[in-house]
Amino acid sequence: MINSSVTSPFGRFEGSWPAVDRPDLLAGPVAAALERYSGTEPVESVLVVDTDPEVADTAAFSAAYDVPLEVSANCVVIAAKRGQDVTYAACVALATTRVDVNKSVRKHLGARKASFAPMETAVARTGMEYGGICPVGLPDGWPLLIDEAVASSPYVLIGSGRRRGKLILPGSFLSQLPNAEVVAGLAG
Repeated sequence: MINSSVTSPFGRFEGSWPAVDRPDLLAGPVAAALERYSGTEPVESVLVVDTDPEVADTAAFSAAYDVPLEVSANCVVIAAKRGQDVTYAACVALATTRVDVNKSVRKHLGARKASFAPMETAVARTGMEYGGICPVGLPDGWPLLIDEAVASSPYVLIGSGRRRGKLILPGSFLSQLPNAEVVAGLAG
């Protein structure tokens, strides 16, 4: 039985629930990571909303659900190369900014070249759907770089690992995830 809905801090949704109570709205890796979570932010502070996958992209979602772009965050998968070695990482930035892949991310990861990972690679490696990639539940060992504006936000909206549904969580929750690092100037 699904617990009753709780109030979302922003947006216009039919319902929002603690994400741990609605694994049916999450990608498998996201649900598993929330079950294992042991940070100081309560796991119940992570909410999930059930939404239309046809409007999952940021601008359309913002308009459909009355969510300000300033509280929307995107998680992108980066492929950083040094010689033959490839390191995959995830970066989280507000939707009103762009991740500085060529300078900030490349330098931070110690790579000669960094670029957005191809869609097929990002989906296959994360076990999540394109357009819903989430920093919660990333593969073990992946660096998670979080722009300081995201980490300091009271709440941000981000993918749930699926195109249907989004997470709403405190920015500080993200900084407590495995391999997370808050990076000044990650996005601009």
